[in-house]
Amino acid sequence: MTRDVRPGGAATPAHGAPDLPPGSAGAVEGFRAHLSAERDLSAHTVRAYVGDVTSLLAFAARRGADTPADLDLLLLRSWLAAQSAAGAARSTLARRAAAARTFTAWAVRRGLLTEDPARLLAAPRPHRTLPAVLHQEHARQLLEVAAVAADDGEPGHLRDRAVLEVLYAAGIRVSELVGLDVDDVSLERRVLRVLGKGRKERTVPIGVPAARAVTEWLDRGRPALVTATSGPALFLGARGHRLGVRAVRELVHLRLRSVPDAPDVGPHGLRHSAATHLLEGGADLRSVQELLGHATLATTQIYTHVSVERLRTTYERAHPRA
Repeated sequence: MTRDVRPGGAATPAHGAPDLPPGSAGAVEGFRAHLSAERDLSAHTVRAYVGDVTSLLAFAARRGADTPADLDLLLLRSWLAAQSAAGAARSTLARRAAAARTFTAWAVRRGLLTEDPARLLAAPRPHRTLPAVLHQEHARQLLEVAAVAADDGEPGHLRDRAVLEVLYAAGIRVSELVGLDVDDVSLERRVLRVLGKGRKERTVPIGVPAARAVTEWLDRGRPALVTATSGPALFLGARGHRLGVRAVRELVHLRLRSVPDAPDVGPHGLRHSAATHLLEGGADLRSVQELLGHATLATTQIYTHVSVERLRTTYERAHPRA
């Protein structure tokens, strides 16, 4: 069988499936089931973690370690070093180290390891890059562009306006937006019920303009697109199916082209913008954390750095002795 061996990565047969010893292969499948069924992680996260662990175990197998019980700290460090030498980014190394720690902790609980070798495993901290955000004037112009387009009453334009208003008003992830059902919206209370990462549910407020845009979409737009197969999806595509993530990304980029000097951000850029504008308006960090659905406050704190950078730019432009 022809195999492709990448530096520090998995030894992979020509058809793309990992070639692992039986003991390691069984552990990978058990780990996959644990992540999916017990931890209820998203398919994307499961795929990434399983891929990282497969890479680790294939690397170990080439060094004579055929089962998880053969793993030790030196082997784990060698695996990460090989990944680094092959050009893996700091963020990738951090994720792979996290996957290894999650796997070995699980293996100890399942009796596949007697001690956890990854307990002392360290990895480079990923660089925290400041997200691109819209200025408040850019956001206002973006929503005005969408409102003008929706004046013709065309169902797609009504939907697009509602999508942009909700993304900016609620600061939700694009995956959370496309997952919304009609019953997840309370227009009387102006709140959304959102299912976030780890299937954690939270309630998110929206403003009057967003509620108005959603109302017009539900009254005049959605009925024109709904079909027998639409189900409860809040936002629908042209054929009546649930609106997809790619379509929302294309919409955001398209509408932003009509806003002079606005950075070309995607849906996540609207989420960043909402968080930054809330902090600039005086919202406290804890409230923004709750709104965004961040598990830790440290994740939310990056937006304070965004505000500081923007303040510094304004200061340097405006102060006579900057």
